[in-house]
Amino acid sequence: MDKKLLDILACPVCKGPLVYLKKQNELVCKADKLAFPVRDDIPVMLEEEARQISSDEKID
Repeated sequence: MDKKLLDILACPVCKGPLVYLKKQNELVCKADKLAFPVRDDIPVMLEEEARQISSDEKID
């Protein structure tokens, strides 16, 4: 994931910061507990495409 792109992307729900999880290939919003997929190096920033993060998942 391009660092410059990550710096300008924000959660489409709350406009908060996102964390890139390379292993899962997802962008995560900790505030909303949503994980947005990255497909072919393109972030899919649609709320309906995001998965809900369970409370027992660790986000780093």
